[in-house]
Amino acid sequence: MTDPAVSPQPENPAATGGADMTLPEAVMLLLFDPRSGTIAGEGQPLMYILGGAMLVDLAARGHVELDDRKRRVRAVGHAPEDSLLRGAWERVPESATGIRGLVADIGARSRESTLNRLVARGDVRREPHRLLGFIPTHALKGGDTDTRDRLLVPVRAALVDAAEPDARTATLIALLSASKNLAAMHADIPWSGDVYTRGKKFERGDWGAKAASDVILSALVAQVVGTAFATTVATFTQPD
Repeated sequence: MTDPAVSPQPENPAATGGADMTLPEAVMLLLFDPRSGTIAGEGQPLMYILGGAMLVDLAARGHVELDDRKRRVRAVGHAPEDSLLRGAWERVPESATGIRGLVADIGARSRESTLNRLVARGDVRREPHRLLGFIPTHALKGGDTDTRDRLLVPVRAALVDAAEPDARTATLIALLSASKNLAAMHADIPWSGDVYTRGKKFERGDWGAKAASDVILSALVAQVVGTAFATTVATFTQPD
């Protein structure tokens, strides 16, 4: 079930380019706007986005499996070497459990750990900040790497120019579209009816010839997106 385009990530914060990132890292970095320092979907929607990305990544690497009806999932094999994914895998029971509840459970614990990984890599920076002039907090800024730009190029090409993506890019697009945050990314991906329509095709697993060779991954993404996102994320976001 493992897709080479979603390969296991070494614990190396200095790595750049995005090819070795986990899916939740890549999704969060794409949703992060370095111009404003905000993350699209912040709050409960982001929780479900990250939970879904964690589950897809675990399944693609063979650490969890879906049952025959594709509605329930259980942990299999050994724990992932990647610490970010291992924390999510430890939340998955060995007996089958519902996807929606699992996505919420994992996602609720994923924001800070995923953001910390991006900060450690240098993709995002935290700067000291005072809220209302006296409450110490931090602001998010763009990092010193070009990882986000490298991730964005094939995503934008597929959505805006109808280029055929590889399986990893198709997975990212499906997750971003299902999260209903593509419109909020208009500064990087000009929003249009065509972008909306193409995003929905990726959600359904219609990935085109270049990525269609990984039929297992495309079916997996479509099942997780259809089960976990269709009813849950819509509850916390405005309709398209």
